[in-house]
Amino acid sequence: MSGSPRWVAYDVLRAVHESDAYANLLLPRAIARAGLSGPDAALATELTYGTLRREGTYDAVVADAAGRPIGDIDPAVLDALRLGVHQLLAMRTPSHAAVNETVRQVRQAAGKSAAGFANAVLRRVSERTPDEWDERLALSARSDDERLAVRFSHPVWVIRAFRRALAAEGRADELDALLAADNAAPTVTLAALPGLIERPVDAVPTPFSPFGFRSPGGDPGALVAASEGRVRVQDEGSQLAALALTRAQPVQPGERWLDLCAAPGGKTAVLAAEALAHGAIVEANELSPARAGLVRDSVAAVPLDVPVSEEDGRTRAGRGRYDRILVDAPCTGLGALRRRPEARWRKRPADVPELAALQSELLAAAIEALRPGGIVAYVTCSPHLAETAAIVADARRTFGDVIEELDTRAVVAAISDSPIDLAVPADGSGRAQLWPHRHGTDAMSISLLRKR
Repeated sequence: MSGSPRWVAYDVLRAVHESDAYANLLLPRAIARAGLSGPDAALATELTYGTLRREGTYDAVVADAAGRPIGDIDPAVLDALRLGVHQLLAMRTPSHAAVNETVRQVRQAAGKSAAGFANAVLRRVSERTPDEWDERLALSARSDDERLAVRFSHPVWVIRAFRRALAAEGRADELDALLAADNAAPTVTLAALPGLIERPVDAVPTPFSPFGFRSPGGDPGALVAASEGRVRVQDEGSQLAALALTRAQPVQPGERWLDLCAAPGGKTAVLAAEALAHGAIVEANELSPARAGLVRDSVAAVPLDVPVSEEDGRTRAGRGRYDRILVDAPCTGLGALRRRPEARWRKRPADVPELAALQSELLAAAIEALRPGGIVAYVTCSPHLAETAAIVADARRTFGDVIEELDTRAVVAAISDSPIDLAVPADGSGRAQLWPHRHGTDAMSISLLRKR
């Protein structure tokens, strides 16, 4: 990869679109390889993530300015144009610099003819302000949802799923705020593993997690390394999801816990720290060998033996063996679009039924594996009702009087360092739904079920 911030961003975009790479995994390596630091690293990060978050809007702008569908534009040129449009419409880059740098990039990547085309497109883009582009694109939308899709750069099906999830809480009027939050760069949140290390004395605590704090700025990797992994980068919602399981009821020494779908291991590390403090035993499972390695790395900082198996979670758990099980189920990831913006363009409505079937099977296996009085936490990083409320409702129908749903909102509120606004769903369930716009976390859904 080339060494300037613009080239690093461009090369990452190409890998995301050509090879289905994940920007959050590729970009840090690309920045390090290019030797970028400070403002240059920050610029590469903003160019990459900002462009991916607003890709839907920028594609509409490019298509209008080019007078042709984006499918007719060479993909290598299109990625450069997206970067150029982001600089023109969302950054403080002077117009002439954004145009000239992008044209130079296109010339090197695709030749002189493509550079002339890019120059013409970007100059047309620069003739209008962001607000003028919003108004122009809104005129061509065929529905309110399409207008929202172009304005906030989300697929229409995701917008509709978010609206239904908010409406289930009586808060459909928060949709615009949610979509806007998805397009804002999230602050870096860290966790000081409980019982193993304290938050730095000068740290700014997060509002809810008792061991979360905000990154002081710069690369958090140095702080993580200095703590030998006892401080870790972790969304506050993820911290709360793990704590909801460990603190739902008092822990008895010798309890057996299982993290059934453990990768990448952030919640597993919290479980292990909590188990160490209370005399419990923790096991973890992850089907993918590569991802199981991530779990082993995550728990290495905790002085507790945490065996990690590599099996299908639907058959791994067994029967009547565990006191607490975390099912952090594979899902669409629609709750983490701030951090993984390319996911909004990769997922399709057809993905949901297949994932929902897997989620139901994993939750059923976990319930079977609980001892009487044991608790399962069903967690998804998605607010989609088909992946959250519907899965829990199906489990309650299937298992009838065998399980009872706990008031997860009350559990999370008791954990929280500050009052936390958790809406009561219309279905009357005990589910706790976190939101980026309301809580500053990923949109994490947490349900607790106890075996009678």
